[in-house]
Amino acid sequence: MAEEGSFNFKEIIYDKQWYDYTALLMINRPHRLNAYTLNTLRELCTAMEDAMWDDKIQVIVITGAGDKGFCTGGDVIEYAEVYTRKPSDFYKWFDTYFRFFDLIRRCGKPVIARVNGTVAGGGNEIHLACDLSIAADHVRFIQPGPRVGMTSIGGATQWLPITVGIRRAAWMCFVSEFVDAKTALEWGLVNQVVPYSQLDDAVKKLCRSLLSLSPSSLRNAKIHLNLWKEWIWALTTEHAREWFSVHAGSVEPSVGMWHYFKEKRGPDYLAAEVRKFIAEGG
Repeated sequence: MAEEGSFNFKEIIYDKQWYDYTALLMINRPHRLNAYTLNTLRELCTAMEDAMWDDKIQVIVITGAGDKGFCTGGDVIEYAEVYTRKPSDFYKWFDTYFRFFDLIRRCGKPVIARVNGTVAGGGNEIHLACDLSIAADHVRFIQPGPRVGMTSIGGATQWLPITVGIRRAAWMCFVSEFVDAKTALEWGLVNQVVPYSQLDDAVKKLCRSLLSLSPSSLRNAKIHLNLWKEWIWALTTEHAREWFSVHAGSVEPSVGMWHYFKEKRGPDYLAAEVRKFIAEGG
């Protein structure tokens, strides 16, 4: 295990002593609502692997910097400027993405999502990969894929149905509307909702509860609870990887991501442009 100051991370904060026997992994890109780049994912993998190996760490907390965003998925500027122009690189990108999710599920330690702000797209997929979730009462959740010509098949379509049920999962993945914290609690998307000022105390209280229990029993319970996650993940992720690597360069994500995020046009612009493209024989 490396010393805490030896990592020289640029896009995350890794605090190995955030609380008793508890490490904190924080995406530190608040200017982008904690959207991740490829480098962010690489740093998260390094920190997760270190936390897994360090026996002084028994609980892991994942969060985002500030109070605006937990994580809003992949940085769409990077997507638009890199992967819509060379979509085959998405195939390689997924190696790192999958590795981070595998580490969350297979680290043998409880992983808590400290939900401090908006959770969108791949950010909700990270959230779903965690074992437990405590959210501030101002946060909202959304799967915005269809707004930008993409599909939430890197965790949401796999794990939302077994978390909130198929109808609610379809609502999130098809309709792409925000779900507030109160509704998320009612649906079972989170375990607890508290005022933002009480978020750290609530997470630490949960850590204390977990630390009072048998580590090997928790590890075994985690393995068995994740059987359904592992099964559906193994069946679908290679398809998701292939679909993204082909589809990312098509008209829908190219128009959707560029205009929705860079030119601040609404999703109706994407639909109109795509309908026009199809009508003209595209």
